[in-house]
Amino acid sequence: MIRIRQVKVKLEENTEENILKEASRKLKISTSDILSFQIKKQSLDARKKEEIYYCYELDIETKKEQSILKKPHSNDIFLSPEEEYQFKITGTKKLEHRPVIVGSGPAGLFAAYLLAEHGYHPMIIERGEKVENRVQTVEHFWKTGTLNKESNVQFGEGGAGTFSDGKLNTLVKDSSFRGKKVFETFISCGAPEEILYLQHPHIGTDLLRIVIKNMRKKILKMGGEFLYETKLTDILVQNGRLVEIEVNHGQRIPCCCLILAIGHSARDTFQMLYDRGLKMEAKAFAIGLRIEHPQAMINRSQYGENSKLLPPASYKLTYTTEKGRGVYSFCMCPGGYVVNASSEEKHLAVNGMSNHGRDSENANSALVVTIGPKDFGSEPLAGIAYQRNLERKAYEMGKGAIPIQLLEDFKSKITSSKLGEVSPQIKGSFTFSDLNQLLPEEICDSIKEALPIFGKKIEGYDRWDAVFSGIESRTSSPVRIPRDENFLSNIDGIYPIGEGAGYAGGITTAAIDGVKVAEAIAKVYRSGE
Repeated sequence: MIRIRQVKVKLEENTEENILKEASRKLKISTSDILSFQIKKQSLDARKKEEIYYCYELDIETKKEQSILKKPHSNDIFLSPEEEYQFKITGTKKLEHRPVIVGSGPAGLFAAYLLAEHGYHPMIIERGEKVENRVQTVEHFWKTGTLNKESNVQFGEGGAGTFSDGKLNTLVKDSSFRGKKVFETFISCGAPEEILYLQHPHIGTDLLRIVIKNMRKKILKMGGEFLYETKLTDILVQNGRLVEIEVNHGQRIPCCCLILAIGHSARDTFQMLYDRGLKMEAKAFAIGLRIEHPQAMINRSQYGENSKLLPPASYKLTYTTEKGRGVYSFCMCPGGYVVNASSEEKHLAVNGMSNHGRDSENANSALVVTIGPKDFGSEPLAGIAYQRNLERKAYEMGKGAIPIQLLEDFKSKITSSKLGEVSPQIKGSFTFSDLNQLLPEEICDSIKEALPIFGKKIEGYDRWDAVFSGIESRTSSPVRIPRDENFLSNIDGIYPIGEGAGYAGGITTAAIDGVKVAEAIAKVYRSGE
């Protein structure tokens, strides 16, 4: 196979026939010489809105492979490399007890999947419900305001990413093809094949639920076990090594290999582990608000007159204030919804989500500002206390409903009284408020300083009737659990992984971290016991 890059076709000419024509032109062969092709990457070049291109990287099967490679050619043409993931078991030590994984978000699920696939028979404990029951519980919460503290947008099978846009972007270099393994696993469980080659792949919350359910079925078939509504409530450590865990404040399980994939919101679990001597550090994160605009407006700004021919547009915005604060868009959801993502009683947090079709009338994104220990203190759990304080204020401000405010009123510090043309697409009840009374003044000022800059980058971004909602406080974990090169914490036998432990920033990076810890265990322990 020959790999060829920079195969560009105009938006309005994006057909298989024209892709082959352009590939054959670059290879200087006839289209009839191409036996087959596979898309490896597809991106959109919309820098010139009047002339938008699709850009492809292809693997080409041709009977003229040898003659092509012998001729002088550009760096865009080369022999297709081997890109297969390899899982190696080199460990010889016997596992006295099956590995236990706490949490079934992306990190936990992929650690479980790889271990089950290679004969380690993992046990997965999850404080929330299985995904199909969890969806019903969350929908009930959005309709009634009745919160299940153990199964909600943050807790339950699939993790917090289950109620998100399902973005699969990552900046992680992947020379070992762990990301490819993750994507191929998703596809085998029902995700669309396009995620392997799209520049900005996503699954969407509706399809992700199906994928998670199918992953569970495969893990079970391979020898894994799931225990739902099962919460880690204590650990027993002897001579610096884990020997036992407690679940649901009663049941004891012998354990020498505990994978902590607890997510960024398991505050009670963080506290218990800290009290038992697990080393933790305060970590910087970001807080702010969600902002909604009409998706059609974002499309026009990003694509121009061709917007109707293209999928819903996304954006990424960054700005550094005069005082050095970073302000940036986060978890942007094209055609999405703002959702009540609370997990504690009398506390309120918001997030964004999209279905696969991204067919809501609004785009939404978090606009967040960086904060660190200088803002909330250097004690390991100080960031959690800071989050809780703001979420408590948000709950009280809206009396349980999501506080919202129009952009112009936010700038003027006036409680909004009516909407403009932007109709909020929100899961859960909402009410008008003055969000200046919620966030620290420096955070509000930072967002206000960034808005006109963002308005120059995306036309209409700072329109008067854009809708803010708050609070966006769960951008990432406020805690990092240190681990060594073998993925072990200061307590032997405990492997902290994923977003909650401070080592990931989304579905794909968390999943890759789960793959890595499975590899680390396979370097020490043999399987098949």
